[in-house]
Amino acid sequence: MSAASAWEIATKVRIGKLPGAIEVAEQLVDIISQQNFLSLPISIEHARRAGLLPGEHRDPFDRMLIAQAQIEGYTLVSNEKLFDRFGIERLW
Repeated sequence: MSAASAWEIATKVRIGKLPGAIEVAEQLVDIISQQNFLSLPISIEHARRAGLLPGEHRDPFDRMLIAQAQIEGYTLVSNEKLFDRFGIERLW
C-alpha cells in the first residue's frame, strides 16, 4: 500500500470528505499489517516522476500513485479510468 494512499485517507478524514473513515485512518497501520500488505514509501524518484507527469490531472495523490505504479511496475487497484492514460496496469 502506497504511503500516498495513507496520506490521502488521513487528509480526507481531516477535511471532512471521509467522515465514515475516521476509525480506518486512526488504525491504518494495524489494518495494513493485519492484511499482510507491504508499505510502499514515497521516494525522491517517485516524487520527481509525479511532478513531471504530463497532463492536466491535478490530484497529487493520483499523480503519486501513477508515478509509483510506473516506476515499480505495480498494478494499481482503482476504479479511476483516467489512470489508463498513463500506460499502467489497473485492476478494478
